[in-house]
Amino acid sequence: MPQALLDVIQSRVLLCDGAMGTQLQQAGLEAGGCGEAWNVDHPERVKAIQQRYRDAGSDLIITNTFGGCRITLGRHDQQGRAAELNEAGARVAREVMGAGRWVIGDIGPFGGIMAPLGDVEPEDVAAAFLEQARALVRGGVDAIIVETQTALEELELGVEAAKRAIGEAGKTGQIAVIGSMAYDRTKSGPPRTMMGVTPAAAAEKMAALGVDIIAANCGTKIGITEYADIVRLYSEAVPGKPLMAQPNAGMPEIIDDKIVYHETPEMMAAGLQALVDAGARIVGGCCGTTPEHIRHFRREVDRINSGR
Repeated sequence: MPQALLDVIQSRVLLCDGAMGTQLQQAGLEAGGCGEAWNVDHPERVKAIQQRYRDAGSDLIITNTFGGCRITLGRHDQQGRAAELNEAGARVAREVMGAGRWVIGDIGPFGGIMAPLGDVEPEDVAAAFLEQARALVRGGVDAIIVETQTALEELELGVEAAKRAIGEAGKTGQIAVIGSMAYDRTKSGPPRTMMGVTPAAAAEKMAALGVDIIAANCGTKIGITEYADIVRLYSEAVPGKPLMAQPNAGMPEIIDDKIVYHETPEMMAAGLQALVDAGARIVGGCCGTTPEHIRHFRREVDRINSGR
């Protein structure tokens, strides 16, 4: 096991990985396909992507389990494989990272709206998240991230599931819990999630839930510059709490039937100092970021850690 994550980020900034979904598509995953199934059906392809991120300098890798809860997998008729695919996803990432770097188990949104506004019962979501979290813990993760969340109610269910699974395994305090919200630009005022949650409100809620690291990832019409503002709002709301930021590579555009992101590795790397100055202790990328982005990030993070 690597050194405890929460201890390390007290002394240096760590670098996470970049996008997984777009990398899976480049590796041959068909549009609308189930990338999580590749953890078992094509583990060598998942491993190759994660190895490129490791080689580029990632200290942490997020498992290929974003859509791994049984509700989301049900859209691919893979719901019966939820435990298998999540545990395998953790083990594949661990094989890549070895004993000296960190693996973060990924729990993404279930992809719907809970009752009473929607048609999915909260207890069903809670059960699906718990099944996923237990499998990730069995697979040997160092942390669990409940990510790309837009509603505090769903975030809470994911965090509670992660903490319960960790406690059941007797690993409370050994496996960190990360909560991460996705924000959109607004016409005026601070960014908000699709469900109207501000960074300050999210940070306060996550702190109350006992999240170890408060994070932001993805989002609409916000780039790395706006991410520094989000991190600053987090820091002001919950001073001293460890923070993490994974911005997209700008807004996507369809060119010749391909999705193109316009923030280059150089452009994004130039914004890392502002993220760290705002309080981020873990930085990485989300949609559109590539191993080349992470390679540029590595040089900048090394510069920041050396104090140059």
